[in-house]
Formats: sequence, C-alpha cells, structure tokens
Amino acid sequence: MTDQYDLIIVGGGPIGLACAIEAQKKNLKYLIIEKGAIVNSIFNYPLYMTFFSTAERLEIGDIPFNCLAPKPGRQEALEYYRNIHRYFNFNINLFEKVTGIIKTQTSVFEVATDKNSYKAKNVVIATGFYDIPILINVKGEELPKVRHYYKEAHEYAFRNILVVGANNSSVDAALECWRKGANVTMVIRKSEINSRVKYWVKPDVENRIAEGSIKAYFESNITEIRENEVEIETPDGKITIENDFVLALTGYKPDLNFLENSGIQLSKDELKIPVYNPETMETNVEGLFLAGVVCGGMQTHKWFIENSRIHANMIVDYITSK
Repeated sequence: MTDQYDLIIVGGGPIGLACAIEAQKKNLKYLIIEKGAIVNSIFNYPLYMTFFSTAERLEIGDIPFNCLAPKPGRQEALEYYRNIHRYFNFNINLFEKVTGIIKTQTSVFEVATDKNSYKAKNVVIATGFYDIPILINVKGEELPKVRHYYKEAHEYAFRNILVVGANNSSVDAALECWRKGANVTMVIRKSEINSRVKYWVKPDVENRIAEGSIKAYFESNITEIRENEVEIETPDGKITIENDFVLALTGYKPDLNFLENSGIQLSKDELKIPVYNPETMETNVEGLFLAGVVCGGMQTHKWFIENSRIHANMIVDYITSK
C-alpha cells in the first residue's frame, strides 16, 4: 500500500491527462493509472484515421497542437500527446489495470490494480468507451474471421469483405478496403448512411454505393456467419453471400460493470447514463468523479475530447475548493 494521494485518475487518455495537468497546477498529489499505452484508445484507432475535430480542439494544457493538414490523423495525435507527457512529466503508471475502487468507512478510496493498491481522497474515472465492442449476437460471431476492431486495409485486399454498420468507423473501413482491392459489401440496419458520418466522407461512400462499387443492403441484418459465407435478412428476403471476413464495427461501450461495482448509479433505461452532478462531475459517490466520454453511458456520441476537456477544470476546481 502506497502513501495517500489527493487524486487518482483512472485512464491515461486525453481527458485523463487534462485532469492531471489541472491537478499539477493546483499542486495536488496525483497519480494516473492506465491499463495500456499513453492515450491507449487513440493508439488502437485505425492506422490512417482522421479526426473529425480540428487540431486546436484536441489541445490540452494550453499547449498548441501544430498540424499541417486541416484535420489531424492518428499519428499526429499520438505525437502531440507524447509531447504533452514530455512537457508535463506526468506521474503515470502505464500497463497497469485498475480492478476495483472501494470507498472505505474513513472516506478514503482504495484503488486496487493488477499490480498494486493505492489510497486516495478523490478518484476520477476517465476510461472512455473503446474497450468493449457491442456484439451483433448472431450465430458464428465467435469465428476468427469476425473482427470488432479495424486497423488497416491490407489484410482484406482481394477478399470478400462484409462491413456491418453505417457509422464513421464502418464507412472508413469500407472505403479503405475497397480502395485496396477488396470486394466490399455493407449491411446497414437503417435506411441510410448515418447522418453523423464525417461530412467529407459521407458523399464518397454514398457515391460508391450508387455506382455499385460497394454493395449495400439497407434495412438489413446478418442472421448467421459461416466459415465461407454470410446469411443476410433483407427487405426482399433472406440471401447468402460468399465471405472471407466480417468487420462488425457496430460501436463500443464503456465498462458499465466497472462503474456499478465502484458504486456509481446508472439510469434504469437502455442508455445506462451514470449519475453525476454536471457542475462538478461528482457522481453519487462523494469524491468519485467522471470525466470524458464515459459520462454518456451508451450515448458514446455525446462527449468528445473537444467538449469534455472542461471536465478537468470543473473537477479540480471543486476538489480544491472543499
């Protein structure tokens, strides 16, 4: 057991780092605990992913994010956040997973990890939502050819690829794989491409579908995945197509069990929105705070780096005012 911290931050993504910057400014004794690499979610993004936000909207700690392109990509973001760490020299434990947060009778939090345990007066959970894929729950989803994360297109070149979904990750994967020579089919539950798809990408995929370069089945669902084919329920009936890989890019969700096990109440509906004070970001557990995307529960489109950076100031200002 280590000495007691003023603040432990669970998650070393951009918002976790922003919380650490504010803690440093106020001379709080803090520790970031991150289960993977620094900004681990961005590290796991597709290699050539481009952000929707411009560079200045991804900035933290008043450190400029210089980028030649109108929109930064994954590589530029990783470089920026590495430089942020070099500048602030965070107190951060990487590749250490938090397994539990318990508030003791003395109002001190005990934070257990797979390597150690720590004490803190306050805890911020800034774990994002990229850890747990939302499954499509069909027979065959467990096959090795089914992927819930997409890294790059080369593996899928000259193969029969089925992409599930019509959000940003699905559309990016479909276009990249098609441009690398894959035979791409999309299965889309709704009647059109998601309106939140990046505005410079949406016309591209719609035009590829219109010209027949990418086959798309709208208002359709996969009913079964087999070794060499996929069965699809369409408005015109059930069809079977040849298939080598399925990219089931149907979204991700926060670790809701972790939040509940930490004592945080969630809404009773399907959105599972955590209970917190929007002015301080404090949950129903006194001294336990949320920051970033995790605040939205299943509404993972609600919070981004650019609109949740302010959580860091709100939390640290409140902690230091008590």
